[in-house]
Amino acid sequence: MNQQAMMRLKKMQKQMMEAQEKLENSVFKGTAGGGMVTVEVKGTHELLSVHIDPEAFESKEDIEMIEDTIVAAVNDAMTKIEEESQRVLGAFGGGMGIF
Repeated sequence: MNQQAMMRLKKMQKQMMEAQEKLENSVFKGTAGGGMVTVEVKGTHELLSVHIDPEAFESKEDIEMIEDTIVAAVNDAMTKIEEESQRVLGAFGGGMGIF
């Protein structure tokens, strides 16, 4: 590998690390139940918060539905993290046959 190719590779590696760090520090919102439940998840897959609309509780039977809705909201946020990871980091593998 020549010197110029090595420099390009190092620059690309630095950009990729910066993109990964930005992704990890991003916060993704997931919602479910028509906005009844909203969660925030960091790009590192760390659950930061859960918000449940107070109007969601009409009776004790609603608790199971709320629990299922929380799971759906968390899964929605996780899917968004994976999609963004693919979009951001996939660009680095473009013409190099990696990723």
